[in-house]
Amino acid sequence: MEFEQIVTLIKTVSNSSLTGFKYEENGVKISMSTGNEQATIGNDKVLKETHKLTEEPAPITENTSGEIVKSPLVGTFYAAASEEAEPFVSVGEQVKAGQILAIIEAMKLMNEVEADQDGEIVEILVENEDMVEFDQPMFRIR
Repeated sequence: MEFEQIVTLIKTVSNSSLTGFKYEENGVKISMSTGNEQATIGNDKVLKETHKLTEEPAPITENTSGEIVKSPLVGTFYAAASEEAEPFVSVGEQVKAGQILAIIEAMKLMNEVEADQDGEIVEILVENEDMVEFDQPMFRIR
């Protein structure tokens, strides 16, 4: 399936009354669900190209200095290890390089997001259980 066809398919399903759709061809798997606003595509190259269409600029905030930690993949953002657990980090907290900042669930796999540097969390740009896109800003560390 060509890239343009995938984009057309996504738009068609989004504008329809369908609640779910799955498609597989030549090793490429596409699964979309409007009920939980989730769309996955099994071929990494296509996945990255598709999400270039939906990237949005980082929100304008008062805290403009610092390094941005971006999402390494598409998935569901979790601020804590479980519903009962405290968040991994909070605004104002000092973090060390390698410290876990969040978890992103993608295709039933939990992926830890770690700090690249030491610093202070000055901003958290996403809410718990938000869907995040590839390369979407999630944290600002200064």
